[in-house]
Amino acid sequence: MAWQSPIAPGISWYQDSVGERPVYPALDGSVTTDVAIIGGGFTGLQAAYNLARLGVSVVLIEGNRFGDGASGRNGGQLGTGQRAWPDELEAEFGFERSKALFDMAENAKHYLLDFAEQHGIDIDYLPGQMNVSHKAKYASEYRRSAEIMATRYGYPHVAFMERAETEERLGSGRYHCGVRDTGTGHIHPLKLLVGLARVAAGAGARLCEMTPASAICQASGKTMIDTPKGTITADRLLIATNAYIGNLEPVTAAHVMPIRSFIGATVPLDKFPSILPGSEAVADSRFVVRYFRKSRDGRLLFGGREAYTADSPRDISSHIRRQIAEIYPELAEIEMTHAWGGSVGITMPRKPFARDVMPGVTSLAGYSGHGVMLSNYSGKMYADMIAGNARELDLFKDLKIPAFPGGARLRKPLLFLALTWYALRDRF
Repeated sequence: MAWQSPIAPGISWYQDSVGERPVYPALDGSVTTDVAIIGGGFTGLQAAYNLARLGVSVVLIEGNRFGDGASGRNGGQLGTGQRAWPDELEAEFGFERSKALFDMAENAKHYLLDFAEQHGIDIDYLPGQMNVSHKAKYASEYRRSAEIMATRYGYPHVAFMERAETEERLGSGRYHCGVRDTGTGHIHPLKLLVGLARVAAGAGARLCEMTPASAICQASGKTMIDTPKGTITADRLLIATNAYIGNLEPVTAAHVMPIRSFIGATVPLDKFPSILPGSEAVADSRFVVRYFRKSRDGRLLFGGREAYTADSPRDISSHIRRQIAEIYPELAEIEMTHAWGGSVGITMPRKPFARDVMPGVTSLAGYSGHGVMLSNYSGKMYADMIAGNARELDLFKDLKIPAFPGGARLRKPLLFLALTWYALRDRF
């Protein structure tokens, strides 16, 4: 019987295409280590690998199985830069800081692809991504941003697409224009996660699944993490739970909000060769983003919903099918083989949250839908920081991320109202 994630609805196509995943034993007994890590997604596993290979003792615990959270269930798109256009960040921070953030994201992209190649992890990489506009009035913004990326940021792989080219490359007339990026692409995230866990364990990190953290406390310069069958005592702690922070640590919980996102997978589109003929990934201009791409075997993987809550719909497929049909009417009756969801960690300004929340305790989260490459690289940057090799992580630590308003009782109702409002605004 297929494993059903206890924290996310539906069985993903990723899971079925990977098959049986390796099982890592739960922590059984107390242990002392140099660095403890809570969270077995991309961030935590990359930190564990990079620390272990430097000879640092590492114990990583995951409350469920590796891949049950967003790292194993996401849209698989890498993107370029941070979530916002470089010129948006430049207007906020100035060119020097914006360029540093852009260069960090390029480092993240190259790191991820090099890591997979060096360790023999087949991640189903396919090149190309398009950002497309559902409103004609955004054309000048898209054109300007593409030109700025090419000229001011030294990134020659991006080009503006007029409506005719956008329609041809998407196989749909639903969008008015777009930007095509040939310097990035998309991957099978669960294949990367499974390979990453294998590599981290091989480097000497102790990995423990089905081991939830119930409490964090500090005494005598040490940090203690309570689990059902033992306590971990560590010199340093990385909290890498992202959207699944719950009530474990209040500072992260106040700054990182979980929202649900949903994806459906169709049968291979062999009968529809005009749809995404170049097999690029796509993300659109809605605030409540629709994101889709072709898998290596030609399926359409389509993500998004009109209004998000923190809950899950009873029938994920029907929500996704309606959105597919808006863009590709010919797929209104296409067979969908899988539909699944999960939680995405967002922050108020949609920038990553990186903060020392207690002495010796760092939290990394809030990638806001742009986390495939940034989360992997954040784990690596954390390890570099611990080893004293680099301070690139300070670029994220220096971002001013405000807490969500309303406190614990009002955050979810306010989020529902805000995202519903933006979803309505996307229509007009």
